Amino acid sequence: MNWIKKQRKHLRLWVQVLFTALTNGYVIGFTEGKIYRGTSKKLCVPGLNCYSCPGAIGSCPIGSLQAVIGSKNYKFSFYVIGFLMIFGSLMGRFVCGWLCPFGLVQDLLHKIPFVKKIKKVPFDRYLRYLKYVILVVFVIAMPLLLVGESGYGSPWFCKLICPSGTLLGGIPLVAKNPGLQRAIGFLFGWKVSILVILLILSTMIYRPFCKYLCPLGAIYGIFNRFSLYHYEVDAAKCTKCGLCAKKCDMGVKVYENPNSAECIRCGKCKDVCPTGAIHSGIRPKTGV
Repeated sequence: MNWIKKQRKHLRLWVQVLFTALTNGYVIGFTEGKIYRGTSKKLCVPGLNCYSCPGAIGSCPIGSLQAVIGSKNYKFSFYVIGFLMIFGSLMGRFVCGWLCPFGLVQDLLHKIPFVKKIKKVPFDRYLRYLKYVILVVFVIAMPLLLVGESGYGSPWFCKLICPSGTLLGGIPLVAKNPGLQRAIGFLFGWKVSILVILLILSTMIYRPFCKYLCPLGAIYGIFNRFSLYHYEVDAAKCTKCGLCAKKCDMGVKVYENPNSAECIRCGKCKDVCPTGAIHSGIRPKTGV
């Protein structure tokens, strides 16, 4: 029984690991340095899971969105937009907390015990808006407006920023392909630098990429207030002790705004609430 209780505390971690393994299950890709090109690659997975990852069996919705926006034949993707709306309206940023491979990487790095943790980041309130700027500029505007002679735009977020693509796709492919090793230049070095900085910051700051830079988190966050799966606080039970806010690594004042766009639905606030005032699920329990 004690073992079962202990595993329940790690349920989110197990779900993250399992989902990452399932969505990157093409093991041959890692051993041969080749991208899986099966029919499932036409489908998106909910997290920031790079198309170019050798093990990926699906596609990243942000990468897919840029591909359509940058196409000379299509400017609007009903499939990708519909996919994001469905997962957003059902789960909100639950996807970020439970189903994103790069979220798992950041979580594991933050567990390193001997590194001093930073709870208050300077200008945190303003830095949170960066992910919306990146969504508008790099994911939408640049692929739409910066079009080459061929008539196609580039996936600028993937090319210039995405650390998940660098870690899960770029580095494994370069490591296994001598031709790519000879071809790498400034752009690859730039992206590796961004990745290294974010990995180092992740040991000190909880999920810096999710908080400040991720356009997918920006999209899902918009749906948090309206998603079918949501959080509620029972005003009759809540004593406003602030323990939930202190425990929240995403900096959310749960007792004030349980469905904040920053909440990744990790459940830590529920675990520490002394009165059991915080509930989550697909149906209201408190009527608040």
